[in-house]
Amino acid sequence: MARRSRHRLLLLLLRYLVVALDYHKACGFSAPKDHQVVTAVEYQEAILACKYPKKTVSSRLEWKKLGRSVSFVYYQQALQGDFKDRAEMIDFSIRIKNVTRKDAGKYRCEVSAPSEQGQNLEEDTVTLEVLVAPAVPSCEVPNSALSGTVVELRCQDKEGNPAPEYTWFKDGIRLLGNPKLGSQGTNSSYTVNTKSGTLQFNTVSKLDSGEYACEARNSIGHRRCRGKRMQVDDLNISGIIAAVVVGALVISVCGLGVCYAQRKGYFSKETSFQKSSSASKATTMSENDFKHTKSFII
Repeated sequence: MARRSRHRLLLLLLRYLVVALDYHKACGFSAPKDHQVVTAVEYQEAILACKYPKKTVSSRLEWKKLGRSVSFVYYQQALQGDFKDRAEMIDFSIRIKNVTRKDAGKYRCEVSAPSEQGQNLEEDTVTLEVLVAPAVPSCEVPNSALSGTVVELRCQDKEGNPAPEYTWFKDGIRLLGNPKLGSQGTNSSYTVNTKSGTLQFNTVSKLDSGEYACEARNSIGHRRCRGKRMQVDDLNISGIIAAVVVGALVISVCGLGVCYAQRKGYFSKETSFQKSSSASKATTMSENDFKHTKSFII
């Protein structure tokens, strides 16, 4: 009994699959094909192929670019937008003559044609990747630094695809990723991050003074920024001590002067003079008030 029930269940599942496939064909749906990835260098050409068996008179073709919003590339037998001037149709495929980085993205071709089961719809998806050479990277190099401090130089490019790797140069000579393999006249405390583009000196020294430039490179090309000079100076300890001593002497002399003035009574004389002047002013004001009152009474 258990075996018979299993056989019946399998037969029901097979019938369901057959009915589902028939409905799938009758309604014009088709299984998606293998996803294509097309790679092209910027400003060169690319072909977005729509893998459809054959083209007939009754076939209707549409190309769309997918994303946040769907836009037509080919619609009602005509290329749309700026593709009119820089693309052409080859059967169901699109040949873009001058690819730009804005063209990168996912595209879908849709081909519908009548069939015995009804309207048949075929779809094919293509992803276009645009390779871009790096632009001139932005380089941040300090003009000056103190010996023994931590100094970081930065280099960055925002346009290259794939993401570029970075190389630093000092006075036209490439800085190795492992500073211990460099010359003896080079500071061995620096580290180069080829991914982020940073050059960091853990303890910068006077040997690190020079002109620094950075190069961004990927599989398409490379660009280098203009060299910038960094001057490293030792901390002037004697100068700092001398400045502190001079400042202390000035403060001491000012303090002695104040004390001397207080002993001589300069501050007290000035106070008594201020008091007498204020008293005389008060007497004069009272006399004037009395005269004014007397004249008013008369």
